[in-house]
Amino acid sequence: MSALAAKRRSSTETKVTKMNELQLKYGCNPNQKPSRIYMANGDDLPVTVLNGRPGYINFLDALNSWQLVKELKEATGMVCAASFKHVSPTCAALGLKLNDKLKRACFVDDIKGLDDSPLACAYARARGTDRLSSYGDFIALSDVCDELTAKLIKREVSDGVIAPGYSEEALKILKEKKKGSYNIIQIDPVYECAPLETKMVYGISFEQGHNDLKITKDLFNNIVTQNKDLPEEAIKDLIVALITLKYTQSNSVAYAYDGQAIGVGAGQQSRIHCTRLAGSKADTWFLRQHDKVLNLPFKKGISRTDRDNLVDAYINKNEEDICAEENWPKYFTKRPEPFTKEEMAEYLKNIDHVSLGSDAFFPFGDNIERGHRSGARYVAQPGGSIRDDDVIATCDKYDMVMCFTGIRLFQH
Repeated sequence: MSALAAKRRSSTETKVTKMNELQLKYGCNPNQKPSRIYMANGDDLPVTVLNGRPGYINFLDALNSWQLVKELKEATGMVCAASFKHVSPTCAALGLKLNDKLKRACFVDDIKGLDDSPLACAYARARGTDRLSSYGDFIALSDVCDELTAKLIKREVSDGVIAPGYSEEALKILKEKKKGSYNIIQIDPVYECAPLETKMVYGISFEQGHNDLKITKDLFNNIVTQNKDLPEEAIKDLIVALITLKYTQSNSVAYAYDGQAIGVGAGQQSRIHCTRLAGSKADTWFLRQHDKVLNLPFKKGISRTDRDNLVDAYINKNEEDICAEENWPKYFTKRPEPFTKEEMAEYLKNIDHVSLGSDAFFPFGDNIERGHRSGARYVAQPGGSIRDDDVIATCDKYDMVMCFTGIRLFQH
């Protein structure tokens, strides 16, 4: 038995039978029947369902998110995780340790031994970045799921997980989730797809080459701004941003910091709306680490999901004023002090060294203006706009570093 085969067998005790197709309950919606996944060339599927009954959208999220973490690990050499929702990532993260404030902001400060599992750190970051968007997500892990990562997954609301394998302890934990119906998918880590891919729209077949473009540090050699100081940490973050964008529904923009995507704006028709959406998510991620947010006096028994909603409401002043006299007693042991716009602005103005990526060129300098407001200092975009000079000048105004990669990353 080869070393790879031995590793696969030791990763799970479940015996599986390979198959060419898998019938699904329905397609994107319950009225879309029949539904299945299958290999048109007659080969066996590279995925095995170890538990649950994944649906059509589950598999779309699973297969796209797996490609992301596989490519991100190949590019960085680090374990990683992704949180996917409706065929776009809410976050992708490398397995870097979390500082104490970030552990609290991600609600994992109670986990003993977190620093000992890079995969658990990656998942904690990926799930903790945009917790509202990650509610009911699909998870991708670059490496065999260990026991600690499984424990973290078990206590969050998600639809399923895909990984190249699972330890015996991890599989047992995950099978207990959702009353035994949790979706657990194992994928062959050495599987490579065919060079041509097809899909059908309105009875018409489309065919194109699979997007096998490799995103490496060489893409950032063409620095077009006056400031050309691009440190290694920024390059790593730009790689995270661009690989995240490669698997995000376009138009798309991503902010990255400290080895993770902290704000993803997907599927907007206008690029500035992508930049604003992603920027607001990045701002929220930073503001969640403010002492006022970390020290919110939640009542005992408040669920993790409710806490997510309350934190977002506290920062973004959404549907309900949770600090109002008639509301705060429902959630807190004492009335929180309001988090004022002035306090937020003061906190955010000190944020710096954020990386900003775009799946296509920035057509106007307004995208740079908005990125600067969220701490962006390093920018990677294809270039090629008739207003490139204006975009470059806006970067120079703020002493930012911008690379023209020459590559577009549309995903539809």
